[in-house]
This record gives sequence, C-alpha cells and structure tokens, in this order.
Amino acid sequence: MNAFDILMVLALGSLAGTGIGLIIGFLAKKRRSYMFLQVRNEITLNLALVLVCSAISIGCLAWISLV
Repeated sequence: MNAFDILMVLALGSLAGTGIGLIIGFLAKKRRSYMFLQVRNEITLNLALVLVCSAISIGCLAWISLV
C-alpha cells in the first residue's frame, strides 16, 4: 500500500462519511433544514454523525484495500 492509496482511502472515506452523516442528520430532523435555524444540539448531532460515519467509511475502505 503506497502513499497514493492511503490518501485516496482518506479522501473517499471522508467524502462518503460526510455525505452519509449529513443525510442521516437531515432525515432525523426534517422540520429544520437551514443551518441558522438549527439549535445547538442539532448541530452537535450532525457533526458527531459526520465524524463517526467518516471514521467508519475510512476504516471500511482501508480494510477492503488491504484484503
């Protein structure tokens, strides 16, 4: 596994995790879709979802690329 593979796994994993986390956060709270209308708890939930989904996506892609 060279440096390009590692960077590609990180980039694709963070992109996929961000998309998945934002979609889950949007579906969880449909009534407010604008960022300035969201309360602090919803913003924290969205950030946590993005971080967790990104970490899971990066881990899955790294595992797949090593196999």
